[in-house]
Amino acid sequence: MNWIKQQVANVAGTQEPIYGPSAIQSVAAQAEKTQYTELQKKDLKWAAMTSTCVETQTFYLMADSGHIGMAQVIYSNVAGIHTTCQFNTKVFYPDGKTPNLWSSDPLDSPDFDADKLSFHADGCAITLSDDATSYTVKSVTNEASIVNLTITRTAPGFHVGEDGKSYFGTDPSKPWGSMRHAFWPRCRAEGTIITRDGPIDFKGKAFFTHALQGMKPHHAAAKWNFVDFQSPTYSAIMMEYTTPPSYGSTIVNVGGIAIDGEILCAGSAGNLVEHTKMKKDSANDWTEPEAIRFVWGGTTKDGKKVSAKIEGSLGKRLDKVDVMEKVPGFIKTIVGGVAGTKPYIYQYSPQEKLSITVSIDGIDKTEQGQLFTEATFIS
Repeated sequence: MNWIKQQVANVAGTQEPIYGPSAIQSVAAQAEKTQYTELQKKDLKWAAMTSTCVETQTFYLMADSGHIGMAQVIYSNVAGIHTTCQFNTKVFYPDGKTPNLWSSDPLDSPDFDADKLSFHADGCAITLSDDATSYTVKSVTNEASIVNLTITRTAPGFHVGEDGKSYFGTDPSKPWGSMRHAFWPRCRAEGTIITRDGPIDFKGKAFFTHALQGMKPHHAAAKWNFVDFQSPTYSAIMMEYTTPPSYGSTIVNVGGIAIDGEILCAGSAGNLVEHTKMKKDSANDWTEPEAIRFVWGGTTKDGKKVSAKIEGSLGKRLDKVDVMEKVPGFIKTIVGGVAGTKPYIYQYSPQEKLSITVSIDGIDKTEQGQLFTEATFIS
């Protein structure tokens, strides 16, 4: 009966019954035995599921010029009936005055190479190098943002636990959904995004994430927190989601800290997101953050205890995204009409740089860096 109810929810997009926290097998359980696994080439394959899913590859950019950018491909399948792909580009300007650049375009003839390691469509390609250490991202799908980037990892990639996945379903042997994140936490970016005002040089730092939501997005998560912090020495990244009440409002947190050539720590149990100051958004009743505290914890490969912390004011918001207004039609198909679903994304990158304090075996080091963070509320 639970399975039947879940299939109806999948197809109709309705809210799910209350299954309780036992219906999610969090990746945190895997991380108790295996904190993280370094990514191999095979771990970078696209799943390209033929059932309901949203799969993304996203490149977050922090240019030496102060520009912050994003390039993203979204692959989506609705109930195994219709597949759609979209290429998104966003640029935030360092002066705080120039309007954000946002481009979002449907992709025709999407496909993958034989190994599903690289993606291509008309006017767009994301190509993994043979040695699996870099991606090239090229797009001429929108004249307002012509993308030509190379993202090269300078530290190993990882996913938390053994396979990076949390599984959803009342029978652990037959899950009906999943969530996975794989990361390149510390990368070097080169190349440009050409706008109507000219090219923007995105030479600087970058972060790459490959995410798979193997079910309807609003069924998997009611809210999200995303953290990307880059400093001269450290890269600290985190992805946290809270399930809807149907799965016990369970918090799943994955993240880690890297330096050039090495993952200091990665996992789930020692990580924390806290909104230390909030205000109500009168437009939708969400409580958006004004100040934050992010915490990481774990151990190095040789057993040294690692902890890190970032806290402070977020300052002026970069953007507030009404997802149902901005996203492509296929996402509206997935989440539209569900009671209580009103997704908004709040994006921040404080003008006054925050600091990270990293402690290894009780020895502290503090360093300033650039933070980009998102708080997403769905239902």
